[in-house]
Amino acid sequence: MMRAVRIKDHWGEQRLFTGRTVFAGIASALLLLIVIGRLFVLQVVRHEYYADLSQGNRVRLEPLPPDRGLIYDSNGTVIAENTPAYQLEITPEQVVDVPDTLQRLAAIELIDAEQVPTLTRLVRSGRKFEAIPLRLSLSDADMASFSVHQHEFPGVEIQTRLARWYPFGHEAVHALGYVAAISEDDLQHIDRDQYAGSALIGKIGLESAYERQLHGTAGHRQVLVNAQGRRVDRLGTTPVHLETLPPHAGNDIFLGLDMRVQHIAEEALAGKRGAVVAIQPETGDIIALASVPTYDPNKFTRGISTREYSVLRDDIDRPLFNRALRGTYPPGSTVKPMMALAGLQYGVIDPNASRPCHGYYTLPGSTHHYRDWKKDGHGSVDMRHAIATSCDVYFYGLAEVLGIDRVHDALTLLGFGKPTGIDVGGERAGLMPSQAWKMQTYKQQWYPGDTVIVGIGQGYLLATPIQLAHAAAIIAARGRSFQPRLVTAVRDASTGRITKLAPVAETPLVLNDPGMWDVVVQGMEMVTEAGGTAVAATRGAPYRIAAKTGTAQVFSIGQNEKYNASQVSERLRDHALFIAFAPADAPKIAIAVLVENGGHGGSVAAPIARRIFDAYLLGKYDTDTPAPPPALPALPALPPPPTEH
Repeated sequence: MMRAVRIKDHWGEQRLFTGRTVFAGIASALLLLIVIGRLFVLQVVRHEYYADLSQGNRVRLEPLPPDRGLIYDSNGTVIAENTPAYQLEITPEQVVDVPDTLQRLAAIELIDAEQVPTLTRLVRSGRKFEAIPLRLSLSDADMASFSVHQHEFPGVEIQTRLARWYPFGHEAVHALGYVAAISEDDLQHIDRDQYAGSALIGKIGLESAYERQLHGTAGHRQVLVNAQGRRVDRLGTTPVHLETLPPHAGNDIFLGLDMRVQHIAEEALAGKRGAVVAIQPETGDIIALASVPTYDPNKFTRGISTREYSVLRDDIDRPLFNRALRGTYPPGSTVKPMMALAGLQYGVIDPNASRPCHGYYTLPGSTHHYRDWKKDGHGSVDMRHAIATSCDVYFYGLAEVLGIDRVHDALTLLGFGKPTGIDVGGERAGLMPSQAWKMQTYKQQWYPGDTVIVGIGQGYLLATPIQLAHAAAIIAARGRSFQPRLVTAVRDASTGRITKLAPVAETPLVLNDPGMWDVVVQGMEMVTEAGGTAVAATRGAPYRIAAKTGTAQVFSIGQNEKYNASQVSERLRDHALFIAFAPADAPKIAIAVLVENGGHGGSVAAPIARRIFDAYLLGKYDTDTPAPPPALPALPALPPPPTEH
């Protein structure tokens, strides 16, 4: 008989089920408490933080670039302004394949194909959320072409921006400089927040030197966008508070430059290679600064192509080269008044004593002839007549007596061999040689013959046109010296207040006898009188001119060779130079003129200076010179310059 077996334990299963139920209930309660706690943190404790974060998902910050400050000349004429322009921009975070996008834009000729690699690097070096300009100025045809293809280029837009415009085109470009697109190198040293939305930055000249003043302070505004990043007017029916931080425009700057005189200077140099610098002796203000040939800076502001830039860069006449500040040339006979001052200061010569000139000079113990420009010589000349007739023999002898060390020290005091300190970059120092310099540079000793030719502005001596104008201004002011400058005043964009900048006085040149200035100035005045080397160009002037002509050799001529300009390559012909100031008795303007390979200073460079003098002193402007607009508020007057130092 089989015994009954118990198969199912109801009580055991009940206890197991009950235990699991209790555990599940406790676990669920704990999880619910965690969820409730998290919701409390998110919605109560950190409500403000996540509300701002949520706002950021639909509100985008759009940069507001500041208006660039304007540049005015001394008459209140605007010479650098801003005009609206349509700009092609790309936002990297909205573009899947940047190189492909740029290639396709090049295919429809909206950007230059040669610039694709450069633009690719620029886009990748910028912030992903900031728009990067691809083309600075679009024509109507360009905008129409893009509109047809816009759906093919997500992340690429046309924006209205302000572009720099130079109404006088090529005139004064070597003083003003230009602005151009911000490059990879620029991104390394600028404050990106301040340049957000800005496409341009000053590259050279005043635009670069005064970039901080001109640029201003950037602002921003909040823009409502949808999930696709497109701007919308509203988010459902919920009002959204959007904030705007307005930008602050850059300050305006005023120059001593007179565009009417600048126009005359550049017109007089047309067709030549050369430079003109005109300075007010009593302030150091630059009245005109011209370097020719020149170029149109507006090409850079709209985005110059690689081909266009190559044409400028490879031009044999070097239009991009600032001859006024960077060109170094033998000063030729324009250095003779400075040599005369050195001789007088060191007491090695009597200005009234006559010295013979037979057409050549020889050093003691040498048979080598240092020739005078006048084959038969000038006869017997004193210092004044030596300056007036530009007698080489007189200054050969003076240089030998002085010696190179004293020549070096004296000419250095007149600004040779060092930058003048003008308020734009790129100025070169020229070269004021000495015994130590030659030994260091060439490992050679200094020879007496080296000194002799420095006495007439040849040999190792090199100067820039602005140095020559600065030296002429020092003589005009009888030793008082001011640092050359372009900017004379700044107008605050916020208040409209104009602040006049005081001239920067330099250490004056004090001579042992103030009458020495009169000797040199009298000799320079005689340059423009009968028998002087500039009489033809200055004849009939209703004001007195103190001047010195110069003709500087480009290459050396053998002892028995004769220079013939008609048989020499044009680029190997002598440079023509001229320095002067007027009126001689109360100077208002000092000038230096250089014409590369122009020939004689008296016949080529002096007439250019005469035109500029007549324009500035007599108001003889050309009829096609643009008239200035109504004058701006008068600038505050400065106190009179000091009479003692």
